[in-house]
Amino acid sequence: MNSSHSDLQIAGDILEVQHLLQPAREHPATVAEFAGLARSLAADPSQWAPLVQYDAASRWYHRLRTGPGYEVWLLSWVPGQRSGVHDHGASSGVLTVLDGTLTEHTERGARPLAAGSQRVFAPGYVHEVVNDSLEPAVSLHVYYPGLTDMPMHPARSAPAAQDVVPA
Repeated sequence: MNSSHSDLQIAGDILEVQHLLQPAREHPATVAEFAGLARSLAADPSQWAPLVQYDAASRWYHRLRTGPGYEVWLLSWVPGQRSGVHDHGASSGVLTVLDGTLTEHTERGARPLAAGSQRVFAPGYVHEVVNDSLEPAVSLHVYYPGLTDMPMHPARSAPAAQDVVPA
């Protein structure tokens, strides 16, 4: 049997079969959709680049978007800035690096996150994000539910996680 041929054929216009079509959601509702929202925003710098500011004294942040139960935040990081060791309370999240490079520190070690990198995390996930490069960085953070609590944790003994500056 020739594997390039199939017995399955669709007759007519599949787009006319309304019960097979899923309506487009106005807002994301799954982890994959939140990650997709972050990727689509990252792919369109006109939605975020004009808003970015850099602050040498503390990390700059701006709430970019909200929806039913979620928030999207834009953050900038100058060299040396760090989040402090923290979790996000009851919120799940998607961290997407838009520009530059950040380093995520967890109990498992350090992971560099270059532009385009994404991290998806569950409630209670403990980490620290640091700009230990020589260039500024920009990141996008999606939280579901919206971020209401960000408990800080003691600095770990790893050399890169010392000198924690509170967020």
